[in-house]
Amino acid sequence: MYFRHFFDENLAHSSYLVGCQRTNEAIVIDPARQLEPYFEAARKEGLTIVAATETHIHADYLSGAKELADLHDARLYVSDEGDENWKYAFAKDVDSHLLTDGDEFKVGNVSFKVMHTPGHTPESISFVLTDHGAGAKEPMGVFTGDFVFVGDVGRPDLLEKAAGIAGTADAGAKDMFASVQKFKELPNFLQVWPAHGAGSACGKSLGAVPMSTVGYEKETNWALKETDEQTFIDTLLEGQPEPPKYFKMMKHLNKVGPDMRNTEDPKTLTSVDELKGYSSNAIIVDTRNANSFGDKHLEGSINIPFNSSFTNWAGWIIDYDEDIVLISEPEDVGAIKQALASIGLDAVVATITPEKALEDEGLVESYDSMDVNTLKDTLQDDDYIVIDVRNQSEVEAGKIEGTSHIMLGTLQDRIEELPKEKKYAVHCRSGMRSAIAASILQANGRKDVTNVTGGYLAWLRDKQPIVK
Repeated sequence: MYFRHFFDENLAHSSYLVGCQRTNEAIVIDPARQLEPYFEAARKEGLTIVAATETHIHADYLSGAKELADLHDARLYVSDEGDENWKYAFAKDVDSHLLTDGDEFKVGNVSFKVMHTPGHTPESISFVLTDHGAGAKEPMGVFTGDFVFVGDVGRPDLLEKAAGIAGTADAGAKDMFASVQKFKELPNFLQVWPAHGAGSACGKSLGAVPMSTVGYEKETNWALKETDEQTFIDTLLEGQPEPPKYFKMMKHLNKVGPDMRNTEDPKTLTSVDELKGYSSNAIIVDTRNANSFGDKHLEGSINIPFNSSFTNWAGWIIDYDEDIVLISEPEDVGAIKQALASIGLDAVVATITPEKALEDEGLVESYDSMDVNTLKDTLQDDDYIVIDVRNQSEVEAGKIEGTSHIMLGTLQDRIEELPKEKKYAVHCRSGMRSAIAASILQANGRKDVTNVTGGYLAWLRDKQPIVK
């Protein structure tokens, strides 16, 4: 048997390529939208990808399963569990096989037995793998999707918070408890292959180790150790982070079937005058680091630095009906476009280099920075509004007295609450998220903005008072 793990650092997403080396057939489990890495690995091993499967309808990235079926003749194995709201609407249009609890299918001599494991979502399933080609009598491992992670289990509140289906969080947590009891019956030696690692918003305390075993999770994972159902439910629901705004769209697109990827190259703009033609109906995203942006940036642009958090914040900030213009160095455009496409933001219509975007000094602005010592005085100044853009759970653990809380991902939607005549200081944990917030405030006409360098951590180091 051939086994390969793929990991997207931007989304903390794990996918897998499993092949039978006797029949040269392979399957992709929970495929990302970018399919080339799977085909490259398969070619090197002399394998043909004949199938794809998913553990559930994902909310945090755009799946490549439909494209594998549509364009590459892969047979699709997907869940038929859950009610009508959680069925794969596009399954009837491709070569697909619908799965329920206890079903089994094979790719070559490798078999996959289906376990219905609801909780994260109603249709969620896991796959227990057995390598019959090696003569195995016992299974090797289990693909758990967003059910069991290393150190945690999947959050059950996404249907309520992201998809807007009221009252489902408690029911999902109860289902998760029952699914965990089923999981604990599996042999301790089984390897555990989840769909996410640390950094994913699909859980609150995921481990950074990519794989585990059933036995190890029984010993160390809080969710598998908790035996009281109500305590489990309360603990699971408490402190879950805000689901990114784009999760609702991902859930919809992965249910109905996403469009094929946009492979056209965006237009390369050569002057700021050309850029002006896009400013009225496109969001202009400057992908430089926060310090460079703060020193000098194009009026009206929003700063989302191209780093490991880029995809998440792009999903919070960019609307799906907006065209996107990138301010970026040419060598980064391909990777940025791919990161945006991974969550379905395909409308990158143009790019321009920072040098060209900033050539007209009349269209350039900046914002100031302050340290926490200056912030102390600012908190006493009635002309200032100080905004804490951290997550709700961070604020509940402690905040700076006198600040207003608006989580970064919701700032754009709440901008009309903030008077234009006021001055603004913004802070987060360290100064990175607040830099993005400063750009959003300026792009929306709140021009007198200052970013607090060091953020809440610097405030704590300075032993300043907090409230809980």
